Amino acid sequence: MSLFARRTLVSSACALAFAALWGTVAAAAEPIKIGLVTALSGQSALSGEAISRGLQLAIDEVNAKGGLLGGRQLELVRRDDEANPAKGVVAARELIYKEKVAVLFGGLDTPVSMAIVPLANQEKVPFMGPWAAGTPITKNGANPNYAFRVSAVDETVDRAMLQYAQKTFKSAKPGMILVNNPWGESNEKGLKAALAEKGIAPAGVEKFEASDLDMVPQLTRLKAAGADALFLVANVGPSAQVVKSLDRMGWKVPVVSHWGPAGGRFTELAGPNAKDVHFVQTYSFFGKQSPVGERVIKSLVAKYLAIKGPGDITPAVGVANAYDGMHLAALAIAQAGSTDGDAVRQGFYKIASYDGLIKSYRTPFTAANHDALGADDYVWAQFVDNRILPVGLSTN
Repeated sequence: MSLFARRTLVSSACALAFAALWGTVAAAAEPIKIGLVTALSGQSALSGEAISRGLQLAIDEVNAKGGLLGGRQLELVRRDDEANPAKGVVAARELIYKEKVAVLFGGLDTPVSMAIVPLANQEKVPFMGPWAAGTPITKNGANPNYAFRVSAVDETVDRAMLQYAQKTFKSAKPGMILVNNPWGESNEKGLKAALAEKGIAPAGVEKFEASDLDMVPQLTRLKAAGADALFLVANVGPSAQVVKSLDRMGWKVPVVSHWGPAGGRFTELAGPNAKDVHFVQTYSFFGKQSPVGERVIKSLVAKYLAIKGPGDITPAVGVANAYDGMHLAALAIAQAGSTDGDAVRQGFYKIASYDGLIKSYRTPFTAANHDALGADDYVWAQFVDNRILPVGLSTN
């Protein structure tokens, strides 16, 4: 071999080695994208922003500690679903196919989540729900199942709603006023099951469309049937219309609600009697906080100018669920040792413990259970001076 040929061979080998090294460095530096599909506009935009803040705060913490998988930083990529299932699927497809997200967060609304989950299962992309509570989101029948959740679960909330109505309001004949969509259907099934367990027959079950402005006819039928409390399931706008319809009727009846009213401008839309609605939450930044809670409040105040204290962290559940969900997703990626979807799915099962904001998690996920929160993790709240407070807690 000539000297020229030997030099050419050596140069080529060096070039290939450099290219391989550069490729490894570039892969290590490439960010790990975390997708979010949620309502970022409309009546529930406040909730979407709360989820965004919880995710970003956790991402900042992970990145500050060096990121994941050899120094790769996490990057949040958001899309607005406008609370529309069809738009949610379009957004999810873009995040999965174009952005190549490692984990997809989303579904403020149960119908949106239920539309996205089949796609996540098909494409083997882990889906983490930080809000939507529809039972079938995680209990979807898929095997393997890529849907996980750090949030309330309808069937568990429904039992808690009945227990709360009986204990707090001595209710013996509750009625249901539910939005006519998959979320309402999920809770109708759960509430009927909870009532049946106690041998109680509901006063009635009434439905309404999310766009309805007058629920007086439905409420009138429930009143005539002798309802002594109402179970309400709807998001901000329609929940406010239920309260205003009760005002027009002059009917003072206890309202025990799922957490829909917490998702936006409920007090503004519902008026003064918004304070009479008691609803479930998974977290409150009021009262004594754990060290994690104190750190999160401090970080939020430092990062977001509009946040001066706990009263400005609203809805609290959006921040808290997303914050813990993101840290758990980061642990799953670390356990997987890669961003491969199936490896990350199995990584969730390998998480032994995590001391989070909502609670200290111990084996939060198993193959049989993809919901990290249970009935013991719920608190009951109401609006006091436009702030969401645990029932009985004053702002003073």
